[in-house]
Amino acid sequence: MAEREKWGTKLGVIMAVAGSAVGLGNFLRFPVQATQNGGGAFMIPYFISFLLLGIPLMWIEWAIGRYGGLFGHGSAPFIFDRLWKNRALKYLGVIGVFGPIVIFIYYTYIESWLLGYAFFAVTGKLLAYTTPESMKAFLLSYQGLNPGSNLWTAYIFFLITFGINFWILYRGIKGGIEWLCRWAMPILFGFAVLIAVRVLTLMVPDPAHPTWNILNGLGFLWNPDFSVLGNSKVWLAAAGQIFFTLSVGIGAILTYASYLSHGDDVVLSGLTAGATNEFAEVILGGSIVIPAAFAFLGPMGAAQAAGSGAFNLGFVTMPLIFGRIPLGEVFALLWFLLLFLAGLTSSVSLAEPAVAFVRDEFKLDRKKAVTIFTLVTFVLCQPAILFLGRGVVDELDFWGGTFCLVVFALIETILFVWIFGMDKAWEEMHRGAELTIPKFYRFVMKYITPAFLIFILGFWFIQQALPTILMKGVASQNSPYILGTRLGLIALFLIIAILVRIAYYRRKTA
Repeated sequence: MAEREKWGTKLGVIMAVAGSAVGLGNFLRFPVQATQNGGGAFMIPYFISFLLLGIPLMWIEWAIGRYGGLFGHGSAPFIFDRLWKNRALKYLGVIGVFGPIVIFIYYTYIESWLLGYAFFAVTGKLLAYTTPESMKAFLLSYQGLNPGSNLWTAYIFFLITFGINFWILYRGIKGGIEWLCRWAMPILFGFAVLIAVRVLTLMVPDPAHPTWNILNGLGFLWNPDFSVLGNSKVWLAAAGQIFFTLSVGIGAILTYASYLSHGDDVVLSGLTAGATNEFAEVILGGSIVIPAAFAFLGPMGAAQAAGSGAFNLGFVTMPLIFGRIPLGEVFALLWFLLLFLAGLTSSVSLAEPAVAFVRDEFKLDRKKAVTIFTLVTFVLCQPAILFLGRGVVDELDFWGGTFCLVVFALIETILFVWIFGMDKAWEEMHRGAELTIPKFYRFVMKYITPAFLIFILGFWFIQQALPTILMKGVASQNSPYILGTRLGLIALFLIIAILVRIAYYRRKTA
């Protein structure tokens, strides 16, 4: 078997990890969460979660991944096995392959919508819709959810998007993923800055409503409502946003870090990637959608836009706003291309843990591993596309994109800090580091971070586990689809676990 791939440059790996983290959540989910959870007050639990949860987990995952790469492993099951020789532990690591696959099989479809909308922005078709009702109807028709509509247009853009993902993964770490992120991230940031500057210079777009201006829009987003800080749901929302925004608890960072050399600095790299993501989210993400919605729609309209969710915010509200400014087609194109690039750099990172697992543990070359992954996930994507209106994507998003993240983060934290050992973990994190992690993070990583994660899981089990398992609130006509999705997820998990077992015993007998 050929030698494992490596990153070409330090900048390349930082851009790749930042690309994994910078996604749709930075520009769509974050402003919604901030608006609905106390505005400026939301930033208190948000930054506390960043310091006590996000940054420690970033360092832990970078260090674990780099350590596993020394032994030729790029996926969680066998990295975990190297940290602690326990027969059952590798099966807990299955989550680190299972979760990214589950997210990938719906994320690429949503990603393809962005490419489709960029095309419609260029042709002028998108901005021809001038009311919320007509724009929502267009979105539903595009998704095949309106009576009489079909999926052919959306499916063509899905095939193009899926093909782009395959091509990048097929080219490898240095020639594919690193190459993508090194040019996509600067372009993405450039587009975001241009849009943010345009939004911030709108001032008073409607003279009939002088109070509907950008300054008041920023105030609408950032004025703090400190009364919400006593609500545990706000703290959970902040912690959840940190998980989404940093891509921790997924398994992608472990795999990316496994392509590092043992002397590469994970402390500075992790901190730089985290800071890059925070700039994209707080500074740029907080300066575009909600202030623009306030300036054009007023306080009630902005509140309704935020309450309608991230999809409507990105695919309905923003096109309507671009339709009311000069050169709106250009800014709409930049908006959807920026989101598409953010989605693309994230989706390839979601694919890499499974590709690394197949390649490392079954001794296949990269092209065969990527081809197998592509064929399997293409089939798995079909239910998310065909049964979008039946709640399948929401179900995949909860189990793969929410629940698994917290469980996996808790497992890897306890494993690295408590079982591998805090002293050895601290030494491993600082190997080759130019910065020294403040000593109080020893206490944070050992006690605060796992306690925080246990609290999040415990709160969910107490309040939501039983209703979720019993499908409370699920429409009766959707119940068979939700049940089928869950059975499919169980089957996928078991198949990966069986493959882990086969690979483990092949390695023992080799």
